[in-house]
Amino acid sequence: MTPEERIYTHLAFLYGQAEAVRFWAKLATRLADFRARNPHLAQDVRPPAERLTERDAILITYGDQFSEPGRPPLQTLRDFLRTHLNGVLSGVHILPCFPSSSDDGFSVIDYLQVDPDLGNWNDIAALGDDFRLMFDAVINHISRESAWFQGFRRGDVPYVGYFITVDPTADLSTVVRPRALPLLTAMETSRGVQHVWTTFSDDQIDLNYANPQVLLAIIDVLLHYVEHGAEIIRLDAIAYLWKEPGASCIHLPQTHAVVKLWRAILDAVAPKVILITETNVPHAENVSYFGDTLPETGSTDEAQMVYNFSLAPLTLHALLTGDATRLSSWAATLKTPTPGATFFNFIASHDGIGVRPAEGILSPEELHGLVERTVAHGGQVSYKANPDGSRSVYELNTTLYDFLNDPAAPDAERDVRRFLASQAILLSLAGVPGIYVHSLFGSRNCHGCFEATERPRSLNREKFKRDALEAVLADPVSHQRRIFDGYRRLLRVRRGHPAFHPAGDQRVLNLHDAVFAVQRTAPTKDETVLCLVNVSDRPQRVPIAAAALDGSMPPVWRDLVGGNSYRAGQAHLEIALAAYQVAWLVGG
Repeated sequence: MTPEERIYTHLAFLYGQAEAVRFWAKLATRLADFRARNPHLAQDVRPPAERLTERDAILITYGDQFSEPGRPPLQTLRDFLRTHLNGVLSGVHILPCFPSSSDDGFSVIDYLQVDPDLGNWNDIAALGDDFRLMFDAVINHISRESAWFQGFRRGDVPYVGYFITVDPTADLSTVVRPRALPLLTAMETSRGVQHVWTTFSDDQIDLNYANPQVLLAIIDVLLHYVEHGAEIIRLDAIAYLWKEPGASCIHLPQTHAVVKLWRAILDAVAPKVILITETNVPHAENVSYFGDTLPETGSTDEAQMVYNFSLAPLTLHALLTGDATRLSSWAATLKTPTPGATFFNFIASHDGIGVRPAEGILSPEELHGLVERTVAHGGQVSYKANPDGSRSVYELNTTLYDFLNDPAAPDAERDVRRFLASQAILLSLAGVPGIYVHSLFGSRNCHGCFEATERPRSLNREKFKRDALEAVLADPVSHQRRIFDGYRRLLRVRRGHPAFHPAGDQRVLNLHDAVFAVQRTAPTKDETVLCLVNVSDRPQRVPIAAAALDGSMPPVWRDLVGGNSYRAGQAHLEIALAAYQVAWLVGG
C-alpha cells in the first residue's frame, strides 16, 4: 500500500468509514500544503537501513542544562556541544523545550512555541546546523494551564471535546497505572465539577484521541516539529495514548493504529524523519512498537526505533553481581524485524531506571537487590499502583554513577573504570546509543535538587553553571574529567568502525560468566570487532576458541580501546582483562 492508503486504512479502523472520508479531506489539504512548503524533505532519501549508522550517537539533555549569564541557554548548549563534543556525537535529544507548568517540561502549555526562558526557534535551528535534532512529542497529555484545557473548562468549541471525562463511580480497576496516584482529577468547569483522566499527574491532562479533532491537531504539531528541523520525533509515554474504560488502556490496538498513522503521514511527506517510541514496559511489549513489515518497502510500518528499556536494569545487575550471564542471555535474544528498525540503547536518562522491563528476566530477589543498592547509595524508589490496590517498584531514582559507586567510599580509579564499563556495554550493542548528559561527567545524586522539589527524579536532573562545570573538567584528576575523556574516546573509536553499524550482525558469546562478550560485524561483512567487558572487580582470563568465532582465528588481535596487541595460538586466543577492563578487538 502507498502511505496514503495506509493513512486511510488506519483512519477507518479508528473512526469508521464515514468519518475517515471527512478526516482525509481535511488531512489531504494539509499534507499537500506541507509538501509545497518543504519539497526538500522528500528528496535524497536514503534506504531505511542507511538513515542511521555507526557514526550516530545521541545526547539526551535539557535545553537549559548549561547556563551562563546574559545568554539564552539553548545558545550555551550549542556552544558547549560544539566546543567539547563536535565529531563525537551526531545528534541531540532536546527534552521538552516548550512552555511548561511542571515536571521539568513534560507538562506542556504550548506545543508550538519554544520556552522564551530557553531561547527561540532560531536557536533550535542553529543547533540543528551541527547536530541531528530529536524532539519530544509529549502528546499523551497537556498542561492544565494550556489554552486547550482552559478552553475545555470554559466550554469552548472545539476544546470541550479534547479531554476525557469519567463518572468517578465507574469501575476503572482494569486500567494499568504507571503511577501510585489517582487516575481521575476533579476540575471546576463552566458545567460544574468534571472528573478528567490524568494518567501521570493532576497537572497533566490526558488528551481524547477518540475525538478525531484531537488527532488532527496533534498531526499539525508533529508537522510543525518537522518544519523546525526534527529528524527524530520521540513519542513520550505513547503506550497509554488511547483510553477505553473497562480496558487496560495500555498498548491498545487503537494506540498502535495511531502511531502507524503518524508513521504513514511522515512516509508520505517527510520520509527522512524517524519515529521513536518510549514505552517503559517489559521487553516483549516494548518491541511490539516496531509494528509490521511492509512488503513493498521491507521496512516496518510503526516506529523505526524503540527504547531498549531492559538494558539498564540488566547492566546494573551485571555490575552489581560481577556476573554477566543474565545480561548475555537476554542480549542474545535481541533482534529487529528489518535492518531499518533498530534499538535506542540507553542506560541512564532524565527519568529513573525502570525495573518493569526486567520482569521475567531477573527474579524478584534480584530486582530487590537493585532496590537495596539504590537506597544504600542515597537514591530513591518510585512505585506504581496495581489493580488490586497494592503497589510495586516502578523505577529507581538515582544517577547511574551513584548506583554503581558508593558515595561513602569513593575510589576514583575503580569507580571510573566501573562506570566506563557500563557505558562500553551500551556502545557495544547493535543500535543507536542514547547518552544522558549526566553520564558524560559521572554526576552524583543532587540531594539539594530533591529537597527543593520533593520529586525523586530530581536527584538525576541537576543543571550546570557552565563556568563551574568547565572548572571541574579542567582538573585532570577529577573523576568528571576522567570519565569525560574516557567516554569521548570510546565514542570516537566506535564511530570510526562500520562493525558498529546498527544494521550490522551481532552475536553474543558465552566466554566467561564475568565477561560480557559480543561480536559485531559490519553490514558489508568486511570488518568484525570482538567486544569484551569485564563486569567484575577482579582480573579475569578469557579463553576464546576459534569455534566460538565461527572458526576464524586471526594470528594477531589489536585492542581499539587500549592499543594493546595479542597473539593467538593455533585456533585459540586468551585475553587477560583487568577489573572492569574494556577491550574492542579486531583481528589482523
